[in-house]
Amino acid sequence: MKKIVLSNLVIAVITVVIVITISILLQLSAQTSDYKKIKISDDIELIQLSEKTYVHVSISEIAGFGKVSSNGLIFINGDEAFLFDTPVTNKQTETLVKWIFDSLSATVSTFVPNHWHDDCLGGLEYLHSVGIESYANQITIDLAKENGMPVPLHGFTDSLRLDLRGDIVECYFFGGGHSADNIVVWIPLEKILFAGCMVKDIHSKGLGNLSDAKLEEWYPTIQKVMAKFHDAKIVIPGHGQIGGKELLEHTSKLLKE
Repeated sequence: MKKIVLSNLVIAVITVVIVITISILLQLSAQTSDYKKIKISDDIELIQLSEKTYVHVSISEIAGFGKVSSNGLIFINGDEAFLFDTPVTNKQTETLVKWIFDSLSATVSTFVPNHWHDDCLGGLEYLHSVGIESYANQITIDLAKENGMPVPLHGFTDSLRLDLRGDIVECYFFGGGHSADNIVVWIPLEKILFAGCMVKDIHSKGLGNLSDAKLEEWYPTIQKVMAKFHDAKIVIPGHGQIGGKELLEHTSKLLKE
């Protein structure tokens, strides 16, 4: 009799685990499938998260990795827009900025990169050519100069608060991770966290490009991000699928392993 009860208990536990797993997978799938997608060129697509917020997804050749899909963020209020990360090339960046103006009737006024790699500020030269103001972590500015990259105009240290016609955007530097300078961007109005390359998508089995990583700092940095943005509803990684707070937990787990 005891063996039968134990067997039933095990079956019940397994059933609950399966149900929870299926539920999580369905939620993760919904994170991207429920959003409107807009193809603006052969290599750039937008994912509309809300009336004001879009993720731009561009595909470019990155040395050592082949064709890679990279994420960036667009935040719009009225006829003005902020851009966080550019596509890899100036040409792609020009296509994106002109599309925002032509199709969303908004002019990009301000730009902030996540870190100094070209999948974040590769199109900065074009942005400067059309008068767009750029801000970056001071470490990003220093690294951009050292590595011959386009250099943002204005630096900050721990944090930067931007005002888009009454809508606040906050940029924070918590420490090294994917790179020495990686920041996160927080939109309090929508509980959206653009975490960039320090956070991996849910399908990632590794930490990706470690050539400039600060492995000893990465785990503590993620813990600070998790503590600060415990109420985040949407988390956007630098590459891959959009998710929620589970992306922070997944990255933390990868770092432990």
